[in-house]
Amino acid sequence: MRWKIGNVTVSRVVEVEVPTPGNFVLPDALPENLMKIPWLAPHFMLPDGNLVLSIHALVVESQGRKILVDTCLGNDKKRAMPAWSMLNGPFLKDLAAAGHPRESIDTVVCTHLHVDHVGWNTMKVGDRWVPTFPNARYLIGRKEWDYWGKEPVNPEEPIMDDSVRPILDAGLADLVEADHKLTNEVWLEPTHGHTPGHVSVRISSGGADAVITGDMLHHPCQLARPEWHSNFDWNVEKGRETRREAFARWSGGNYLVIGTHFASPTAGKIVRDGDAYRLVV
Repeated sequence: MRWKIGNVTVSRVVEVEVPTPGNFVLPDALPENLMKIPWLAPHFMLPDGNLVLSIHALVVESQGRKILVDTCLGNDKKRAMPAWSMLNGPFLKDLAAAGHPRESIDTVVCTHLHVDHVGWNTMKVGDRWVPTFPNARYLIGRKEWDYWGKEPVNPEEPIMDDSVRPILDAGLADLVEADHKLTNEVWLEPTHGHTPGHVSVRISSGGADAVITGDMLHHPCQLARPEWHSNFDWNVEKGRETRREAFARWSGGNYLVIGTHFASPTAGKIVRDGDAYRLVV
């Protein structure tokens, strides 16, 4: 799946796309509540009221740069959730088949440092974790690392030790501010709340605008219900404030909104729908 925003190209490479009980991510996303948002069907909700969620990476091509936004779960990693643990998937082959072999990536952006956004930062070679994208600078929010870098190691899910610290140790990480500019067409936009330093990725080129959300929202149902928080939000009230402000701003222009966990077709325009919003695809 690919989109053009002016002179910028964004390509999606999927690691996992599966039906998921809504309350796994959003405690209020029960079938009886979701059924009251009929526009979610057929793309984002199944007839039984389950959601469809995707874990994917997005490659942004701008002014000669290849920028990989979020790196999914990764292979060979011990994780608390069995379905995400010790994976052996074809993500790197799929990335190469989409025209982006790992050596061609020159920038990696982590919107935040949760498990499903940093996994392919590294790959296992022998008994070591080495950077998957050896020719890339990895951009990590300074505020985000200040928070997660102080967390004690969890032996059941050593996310920082297997997916983030090896990048710093290799000298490939740049700790950046939440409004960091990557090219004249691509920059970071602070959308804190889900995590302390969470960012989205803004694109503006040739009179067209887009945003890659990150996890400031997980599913289009939150457009209709901005108050619905995630089970994994660091600050629930800040997350709600961020969503309301962003939805108002993004619906006021002609933004293409590309959801980091939105299932196919993944992108659309936010429009007003009464007191809230909906996604038009």
